[in-house]
Amino acid sequence: MIVVYNGSFESFLTLIYEVYYSKLQVTQIKKQMPESLFLEEIIEIQIDKEKYTKVLKALQTKFQKKHFETILNIFMCDSIDFELDLLAFIILGFKDQKELLNINNISVFNIQNLQRELFRFNHKMTGFVRFIELEDGTLYAKIDTKFNVVYFLGKHFLKRFNNQKYIIHDIKRELAFVHNEFVKGVQNVSSFEMPKHSKDEQKFQKLWKTFFDSVSIESRENKKLQQQWVPLIYRTYMNEFS
Repeated sequence: MIVVYNGSFESFLTLIYEVYYSKLQVTQIKKQMPESLFLEEIIEIQIDKEKYTKVLKALQTKFQKKHFETILNIFMCDSIDFELDLLAFIILGFKDQKELLNINNISVFNIQNLQRELFRFNHKMTGFVRFIELEDGTLYAKIDTKFNVVYFLGKHFLKRFNNQKYIIHDIKRELAFVHNEFVKGVQNVSSFEMPKHSKDEQKFQKLWKTFFDSVSIESRENKKLQQQWVPLIYRTYMNEFS
C-alpha cells in the first residue's frame, strides 16, 4: 500500500494515526501523488487535527525525551526519504522504548545514522554561514541547505550574538530564524524584499575577500583539496567565493 501525505509534520502524525489504528500495511510513503500507475492501493492522508493532536500527546508522554527529539530531528532531514524508517521507529517505540536503542533493527540503525548526518551537516554550516550588515544594523544571512537546519543555526548564533539583531534566511524552504526585540524564532517567509546594505558592508566584504586572497599561495593552489574542505554545496552565499 502506498500512502501519500503533504510533507508537513501534522500530516505525518495523522498518517501515523491511520497506520497504527487501521493496521495499514505500508510499502511506500510519498509526499506527492505518484504520476505513474501502480498496482498497489494508494491512500491520500487528509490532515485531521484531532488525530494528529492525539498522536503528538502520545509521543510526548510515552517516549523518552531523547527519542522524541530524535523524531523531530529526523523530520528536518527533508531531502531524504526517511518516512518508512521513522514510521517503523515510532511504532516500535510505542511497543517498547528499549528497542529504540537496538541498532540490530534496520530502521533504528538508519534513523541513528541519519540523525548523526544531520548533526554533522549543521556543525559544518555554523562555520560556513556568512552574514551581511543591513541598514538598520541587523545581520542577515542567506542559506540554501541540504537539511532544514535554520532552527539549529538560529539557536547556535543566539548564544554568540547576545543582543544583536539577526536573520538567518532559508531561501528554498521560505523559512527564517529572526532575532530582534519583537521576535525570536522561526518564521514563515513567503515573500521577502532584500533590505539595503549598511554603508560599511561593502568595505567589510572587500576586506574579507582581500584577506582571503592574501593568505592564499597561488603556486600551491589545489582546487580538489579546497573542495574537500569547503564543498561546493556550502559556497552559494559565501562572500569569498562570490
